[in-house]
Order: sequence, then structure tokens, then C-alpha cells
Amino acid sequence: MPNLPKDYQWLEKLDLLPKMVAAALPLVGIKETDGPGNTPQIMNWAAQTGLKSSYNADAIPWCGLLMAYVAKVSGKVIPTKPLWALNWAKFGEEGGQPELGDILVFTRKEGGHVGLYIGEDDECYHVLGGNQSNSVCFTRIAKERLYAVRQPPYNNKPSTAKVYILSPNGQKSVNEF
Repeated sequence: MPNLPKDYQWLEKLDLLPKMVAAALPLVGIKETDGPGNTPQIMNWAAQTGLKSSYNADAIPWCGLLMAYVAKVSGKVIPTKPLWALNWAKFGEEGGQPELGDILVFTRKEGGHVGLYIGEDDECYHVLGGNQSNSVCFTRIAKERLYAVRQPPYNNKPSTAKVYILSPNGQKSVNEF
């Protein structure tokens, strides 16, 4: 597992993480390649999820691609057209109050954004996702931008899948890319 930012190192101490969080954490730090090249790991996610024909460059928004990869390796069913972030509002089961490992779907000027709930503070959700500052990282997203909360289907929901109240450290994201 990569070195997580200090504010999120507590995740390493949890006994049993939700599968999608456990699958996403080792990917923290992977960055999109600037310019005409592509990051091999990101392109591999497209191949692994069967999306290679729709996704051919890491300059294309890839938050939905990361979620598709994480869902697939976690044994979850990927929604139709997962590259469109707002389509993740059809994933799993409708959620209420977000809990660790839930999918959060947000609106933004250019469409949508999708990521995993890690925790929250008074103003923002703390989200682990892709194409956040062109990388897999944690960011804070304003609660008023929330479009949908989707809970992955669980056979046995881990006790760590609950609400986490975090410090409002870090900048608030206004437009993920």
C-alpha cells in the first residue's frame, strides 16, 4: 500500500475494510500522464473492465473508469456505461447517510464525478477517487453537490462500513479533473 496522506493513514489500521476501499487504496498516487502519452495502469483498467474500445486515452475523464476497475476486482457488477459518472447512480443499492465504501455521485458544470466515501466534515465529503487533480487521491467535495449515494451489495457488511467524522483539512475541490 502506498504511503497515504497523514489525514487518511487511519484507514491502514482498520481491521476489515469494505472491498472497494481495500481495492482502491493501493492505487493512491497513480497519475495521469501529461501530454500525448498514457499511464499504463490507467489503460490497463480499461482493458481489465472490457472498456478498452470506449476508453483509449487517459486525457479522457477517468473517475468512472477507476470505479469500474475497483468494482470489478471487488466482485461487484459494473453499471451500464460506467465511464459516465452520473450512471453510477444506478450502482448497487440506494444509500441514505453515506458510510465508508459507499459510492458518491456528484454533479459539476461538465457533468458528474464519482468516488468512494471515506468520511466527512461539516461542509464536505472526503472522497477517494480517480481523476481528482489528475490522480488517484483523496479530496473534499461540498455536500451540496451530492447527487446520489449508492451502497455496494454486501454478503457480509464489514463493521468498518460506517460514518467517519474527519477534520476539514485540505482544499475543497470545485471541479475534479
